[in-house]
Amino acid sequence: MDAATIGVEVHPLDFFTNCGKIRFYCWDTAGQEKFGGLRDGYYIHGQCAIIMFDVTARLTYKNVPTWHRDLCRVCENIPIVLCGNKVDVKNRQVKAKQVTFHRKKNLQYYEISAKSNYNFEKPFLYLARKLAGDPNLHFVETPALAPPEVPIDLAAQAQHEAELAAAASQPLPDDDDDAFE
Repeated sequence: MDAATIGVEVHPLDFFTNCGKIRFYCWDTAGQEKFGGLRDGYYIHGQCAIIMFDVTARLTYKNVPTWHRDLCRVCENIPIVLCGNKVDVKNRQVKAKQVTFHRKKNLQYYEISAKSNYNFEKPFLYLARKLAGDPNLHFVETPALAPPEVPIDLAAQAQHEAELAAAASQPLPDDDDDAFE
């Protein structure tokens, strides 16, 4: 079946590590709910996952528990990273301190900006280390990225990261992430 037919794009992504080349075949399902009936089919034999939400759209964070539940049902015990994307946007709707799902489910979380390449490699490095079983694995040369489409305000992002670190020491809220407004 053609990948486009089932609403997924497959991107091979190579990274060069101190242990050799690693190629991720990234199945980008783009959150297309209209293909929901086929979604489990994408996950079968998946070896790792990145759950991505948009920090400028609350609804996308609200969907995170559903994506996580579906992944865990189909793929047992695969490494999963949660990513908040579009941190280059000034008026983010999902604040760093509101992101708690990863703490409840013991997932790694990264704030990224695909358009400015900010932290782009972090989720892939984390997953590569998990898959290789080698916490010392590292990337030896960065892939040739497209130049950033937008600049990122590093000072503002440093503030978000500080809020995230401060939030990590706070007790988790009792309310479920499903109730996130």
